Amino acid sequence: MRIKAGSPAAGKKRVDWRKAIGKAVLARFKHAFLHVPAYRKFLAQNGVDGKRIVSAEDLERVPPIAKNNYLRAHPWEKLSSNGALADEALVLTATSGSTGQAFYIPRTDELHEAATILHRGFLERSGLDPKKKTLVIVAFGMGVWIGGLLTYEAFRRISVRGWPLSLITPGVNKKEIFEALKHIGPAYDQLVLCGYPPFVKDVIDEGTAQKIDWKQWDMRIVCAAEAFSERFRDYLLQKTGMRDPYRSVMNIYGSAELGTMATETPLTILLRRLAIAHPPLFGRLFREAHRLPTVAQFVPDFVAFEEGRKGEVYATGGTVLPFVRYDIGDQGGTFTFDEAAAACREIGIDLEAEAARAGIGDTVTELPFVYLYERADLSTKLYGAIIYPEHVKGGLQNSQLEKSLTGRFTMRTEHDGDHNEFLELNVELKQDKKGGDALRQAIIDSVVKSLAASSDEYRYLLGSIRGKVIPRIVFWPHGDPKYFNPSIKQKWVIRS
Repeated sequence: MRIKAGSPAAGKKRVDWRKAIGKAVLARFKHAFLHVPAYRKFLAQNGVDGKRIVSAEDLERVPPIAKNNYLRAHPWEKLSSNGALADEALVLTATSGSTGQAFYIPRTDELHEAATILHRGFLERSGLDPKKKTLVIVAFGMGVWIGGLLTYEAFRRISVRGWPLSLITPGVNKKEIFEALKHIGPAYDQLVLCGYPPFVKDVIDEGTAQKIDWKQWDMRIVCAAEAFSERFRDYLLQKTGMRDPYRSVMNIYGSAELGTMATETPLTILLRRLAIAHPPLFGRLFREAHRLPTVAQFVPDFVAFEEGRKGEVYATGGTVLPFVRYDIGDQGGTFTFDEAAAACREIGIDLEAEAARAGIGDTVTELPFVYLYERADLSTKLYGAIIYPEHVKGGLQNSQLEKSLTGRFTMRTEHDGDHNEFLELNVELKQDKKGGDALRQAIIDSVVKSLAASSDEYRYLLGSIRGKVIPRIVFWPHGDPKYFNPSIKQKWVIRS
């Protein structure tokens, strides 16, 4: 779906995107109510008569679903449409094992087709030449997780439909990536590197030491799984020789449940950069003035987003397992193209003129926007793996460590001066106890063991890029007010 900014769609009346979102959610609701036994039971348990939900406005009475109140509360087969688990050819993906027991999500061809369209859009906007030889390296984790296989399948379909591409799938194996670049890379004119943002950066940084000249290719980058700053984007451009900040790097908002849900576009990157440069615009567009969100555009017929009253982001989509107003666990909001343009006008900015000035006028669409903040208090991310406080607690709870530590800690994902990502673990010492190398190593050993036992993703990374995911320990005296003020509730996770 490509709709030029400021122009009617194919000569017709301009799309009312708020209505389009409501229409898409209502259609998914009706399907789930009619065909999904678990969803009918969920509505009944919450006092909702599905027959009375006949308009988008009525959806306000429909409670959101989540993992605990819906997915884990019903038998797997009851969550599907008319027993489709047994009747259709499915691909299964596991959600992160970080929360305990993994949950398995089946997907049909519909999710692959949506991902194909959205990835094709990136290639078309990127400025790459379809007539030149192009190598796509899929460096997302491969296996039961969705990122690697969905990305591979999207680019494979693009390749057999008229845009020839060569694909290789080393996952997070840097040795294999470097070997491929050395031995087959010179045969290609263009390179697309796909992976988690910190891992992509590691590959680029270490590739230079491996005598890989990134500037020999016309290069593009596809990222997913976590947010990054515009400074980080500029760093990638500078290291690889990419020149266009709007077309060269795309971050995807995706999930195991719904696949590729929304993507950055040149317009979303422009809006984000304008907001950073103009604080009044930032305040008009985004809910929280002190946190930088990821900004993406979405196609409501694929996945439709709504903003909850407290800033929750609800996603509606799915195939064999329909998701209606799914509380995906992120905070953020939505706005339309017209709302964004109006916010810009209020501070004297013409959005379409800015897009033309940035050289991206040909890429602009009026698709709606979703912006996301990562979970601030419940977890942090390290190379795409979700790190939960309870699993760090488990590592600190052993008789050796308890002699010196209170068990209180604060963790955060940080970046050093060279943009390398690491997990910082601030731990509180008991009264009159001191830290040291032996204690530090004991903490590392125990916490790493606990994380590896609790998270499939972390264990996979540990085996692939071990040194990058070992936590850095910082000792603090008992009761230090920075992180361990005894008069306030302990904050286990903080954002920089």
